[in-house]
Amino acid sequence: MLKACLNGSRLPDEHPALPVTAEQLAEAAAAAAAAGAEAVHLHVKDAAGRDTFDPLLHAAAVTAVRALAPGLPVGVTTGAWAEPDPGTRVRMISSWTVLPDFASVNWHEDGAEEVAAALLGRGIGVEAGLWTPPAVAAWLRSALQDRCLRVLLEVQDEQPPTGHDRPGSTPDDAGVASAKQLLEALGLSELPVLLHGEGATAWPVLQFARRRGLDVRIGLEDTLVLPDGTPASDSAELVAAALRMAGDCRSDR
Repeated sequence: MLKACLNGSRLPDEHPALPVTAEQLAEAAAAAAAAGAEAVHLHVKDAAGRDTFDPLLHAAAVTAVRALAPGLPVGVTTGAWAEPDPGTRVRMISSWTVLPDFASVNWHEDGAEEVAAALLGRGIGVEAGLWTPPAVAAWLRSALQDRCLRVLLEVQDEQPPTGHDRPGSTPDDAGVASAKQLLEALGLSELPVLLHGEGATAWPVLQFARRRGLDVRIGLEDTLVLPDGTPASDSAELVAAALRMAGDCRSDR
């Protein structure tokens, strides 16, 4: 599966095509689907472009995407940066009137279990967001593990693993090394695994994940540039580039 991540926690001034409003999110989702994306992940935003759990804005965004891209699975974030208090996050999720198909839960954040349980209680699929080996270990101990939709392994741009931040190492080295660490910590998973990077690690990790036969994602949340380093016009162009890369990976086998 190739998922498009449309905006992330970025603010509008970071890219001219970053979608903020419900209409912009719908247009970006439809364009990404036309380019080949099989699902979308989006961050609902307020008028200033900040992430929000507001039920009216969530309803407007999900409804708009489904109207313009019917049948496309829609996922949202539950990141603690939008609402640090877990209890408030759970209450806001409970107030959503139009439900997404799935939502990501970052297992290193306080209240992850409660947030995941609230989503599952409403019939929303849970992507287990695992950024570090300790987060993987915490999720493997969770009673909710088997109820999740998929595992979402994320390689952070600014956190090379110990031993790979040596002089002369490259983002490719650090990104793939971190990906291998996460996969080793996870072990064999009965759930689908989506592996992605961000920033300088986005393209190296996507290529590595494709060669491993894993699900991937790409979009303006994870990177603003194409594999050759030139600026991307939007998430749809990034999706198209990812599909070309997937073809190259298959031809290399």
